[in-house]
Amino acid sequence: MTTDAHVGPVPAGDGRGQRVLDLLDKAVDSQSLLVRKNIARARQRTPGATPAQVIRNLERMYVGALTGTGAAVGGTAAAPGVGTGVALALSAGEALSSLELSALFALSLAEVHGVPIDEIERRRTIVMGIMLGGSGSTTITKVAERTGQHWGRQVVAKVPVETLRQINKILGKNFITKYGTKQGIIVLGRVAPFGIGAVIGGGANAAVATLAVRAGRRAFGPPPTAWPGLSSNTPPTSENSTD
Repeated sequence: MTTDAHVGPVPAGDGRGQRVLDLLDKAVDSQSLLVRKNIARARQRTPGATPAQVIRNLERMYVGALTGTGAAVGGTAAAPGVGTGVALALSAGEALSSLELSALFALSLAEVHGVPIDEIERRRTIVMGIMLGGSGSTTITKVAERTGQHWGRQVVAKVPVETLRQINKILGKNFITKYGTKQGIIVLGRVAPFGIGAVIGGGANAAVATLAVRAGRRAFGPPPTAWPGLSSNTPPTSENSTD
């Protein structure tokens, strides 16, 4: 799967901002191929699981994975003998991992809810909207000129792609500001004295994951009562995936 260039203005002279968007697109592109396998793993935790149970499992998996990644990198980066340059490099690599975990979580939620994720602009809207939380929801509904709850179903699944491009331009600017600042604070925290960095890394990622879980619930609303797009009450698996 290839990804076209990210559509959206980047602040003039802000190379870091463009790098953030490039990392986002890389994460969205790579994780789109893993969505159904991720759902299959969540289902295996609860045999015969309903969509609601699978969503709860997806939430637990995401929070646990993101928290663990932050704590591991924080502990390693703050270990005695690890220089600041190495610590910062470790945290920079973990930033991509965090984006990938968040993209996989957001796109998996959309798949369970039957929201189409076959188009790059839809995937971008879903991932950025959930990671930005309340501000993302406000932007999406305002630009789409739609009212009501659950923008994931009301906007992403229904508005034209051109409208999504307009939405993503604004979300992209907000994403650079919020994500770049937040990651900068977390990275500096991980270079704290040994032991403290692990606590900060894990705690910061846990907070990010918890906010994304809440945003996902608001974006899509109540889980479907049956698996969308399938003739039986069986969720998609890696075996019957067409990816």
